[in-house]
Amino acid sequence: MKRVFLLFSLFLMSYAFAQKVPSVMKTSFSKEALAQKITDIDGKTTTISKILEKHKGKVLVIDLWASWCRDCLNAMPKAKELEEKNTNIDFVFLSLDRNFEAWKKGIEKHNMQTKENYWFNEGWKNNFNNYIDLNWIPRYLVVNQKSEIAKYYAITPEDPEIQKTIDELSK
Repeated sequence: MKRVFLLFSLFLMSYAFAQKVPSVMKTSFSKEALAQKITDIDGKTTTISKILEKHKGKVLVIDLWASWCRDCLNAMPKAKELEEKNTNIDFVFLSLDRNFEAWKKGIEKHNMQTKENYWFNEGWKNNFNNYIDLNWIPRYLVVNQKSEIAKYYAITPEDPEIQKTIDELSK
C-alpha cells in the first residue's frame, strides 16, 4: 500500500511540475510585449520592438535562456548546431539571469560574446515573458521576416518544427 501511495504521489508531483504547453499559439506580439525593455551587454536599454525592427526582413530565432539553467546549458551544443546549420538566419539570445553580473559571466563562460545578447533586468515576470506564456527555459521562438511569430513554442533546439519553420520561411 505504501508503494502504491508513493508511486501515486510521484505521478502527481511530476504532473504538477511539468511544463504546460500554451493552449493558444500566438502569431503576433502585443504592444506591451513589444515595449518590454531589455539591456545589452554594454548596459544600454532597448526594447523588443527595436530588436525585431533591426531584424525585419530576416528570419529570427529567439533563444530564451539563463546561465544557471541546467536544461539551457545542456541544450547549448544542439542550439549551436542549429545556428551553424542556418547561417542565413539571425539569432538573438534573451537571458533570464538573476542579475547583470551573473549574465555577463555566463556569456563569457559559455563563449557567447560574439552573439546578440540581451538581459531582462525586470526578471522572469515581465510583459514579454507573460505574453509568450513563458513557463520554462530554454524556450525558442521563430519570427518571420515581417516580425510575426512563426513558431511559438519549442523547448529544445532539436524540435523538428524549428527547422521545418526556418526552411519554409527561407524559400
